[in-house]
Amino acid sequence: MYCVRNVTEDLYWVGGNDRRLALFENIHPIERGVSYNSYLLLDEKTVLFDTVDWSICRQFLENIKAVLGDRTLDYMVINHMEPDHAACIEEIVLRYPDVKVVCTEKAAMFMHQFGFEISDLIIQVKEGDTMSFGKHNVVFVSAPMIHWPEAMVTYDTTNGVLFSADAFGSFISLDGRLFNDEVNFDRDWIDEARRYYTNIVGKYGPHVQALLKKAGTIDIKMICPLHGPVWRNDFGYILDKYIKWSSYEPEEKGVLIVYGTMYGNTEAAANDLATRLVKKGMTNIAMYDVSKTHMSYLISESFKYSHIVLASVTYNLKIYPPMLDYIMDMKALNLQKRTFAIMENGSWAPQSGKLMRDLIEEMKEMTILDADITVNSSLKEDDADSMDAIADSIIESMK
Repeated sequence: MYCVRNVTEDLYWVGGNDRRLALFENIHPIERGVSYNSYLLLDEKTVLFDTVDWSICRQFLENIKAVLGDRTLDYMVINHMEPDHAACIEEIVLRYPDVKVVCTEKAAMFMHQFGFEISDLIIQVKEGDTMSFGKHNVVFVSAPMIHWPEAMVTYDTTNGVLFSADAFGSFISLDGRLFNDEVNFDRDWIDEARRYYTNIVGKYGPHVQALLKKAGTIDIKMICPLHGPVWRNDFGYILDKYIKWSSYEPEEKGVLIVYGTMYGNTEAAANDLATRLVKKGMTNIAMYDVSKTHMSYLISESFKYSHIVLASVTYNLKIYPPMLDYIMDMKALNLQKRTFAIMENGSWAPQSGKLMRDLIEEMKEMTILDADITVNSSLKEDDADSMDAIADSIIESMK
């Protein structure tokens, strides 16, 4: 049975939801599922914008058949060749053998690499090229490294719809709702939108900034991403988030405390610091056990908060391995412009503090506060002044 939504007068959502998949890209947990969005335009010519992941291909094909009726498919625009959006290209070609596939040169190369032998159907386009499908005219805009090098976005100059590929996407299945104003985005979606952006696209902030600059020159009436809800109003809200995330500016003034603990003593020290911060007036605090929290959530929170406390036990004279993984992920995803406080623990040779400091100093535009503290096995009354000094230093740095 087909399941479609009307997006605009001539445009239909023909995608689907996957609530069975445990890990997106076999890395990131998606307990609340994910949508794969595809859009079908009915004009003098019919146009499909991207396909979907193989997991929902059957539903996808039923949706297309229902919308097309007796008509054939004339064009298939592939904005992004990653398999979660391009897996069903050959299934479309099998059913609509006369379809023309519109994509960038690099996307055509990737199709060949993935084993799609359809070169005779491909129309290659580049930045600024246009096509007319009847009353609808589109322009193609290059969007390299968002987050693959072949990516582009397509702008319909007739109705102001931007087919934004992976930009402005989010985890979470749509569950019947399609538009941003059909959900409480700030309450229910923003954390998953941030986690999606920071882990999937976060490394490529300058490229996102370049796309945002291009987007600022066109009159966008609707944003149709490949995951998550379609934006038809309140563009300022999501654009503000993307400007902050892509420029690595903190979303909020607050403190993220990430601790690595073996027997609970480093955790106790982290709890003590959090309590002191709250007593001094800083209540916007988030705490996570680095061993129990998936890295994608830690990265998302790191993009959110202005200050990060790293509290790590020393392990084999090194940084506690899960903490090391977290720091290396921050570095790999190009996190910048954060203020750090460092707390180390060790029973005979504390080393994690210096090693964490060395790694953070290798990253761009990071500030490390001087008020480090070393805990010897467990926090004691004698450590109270040092703990107060860290809390005071964090709050003072926020002024």
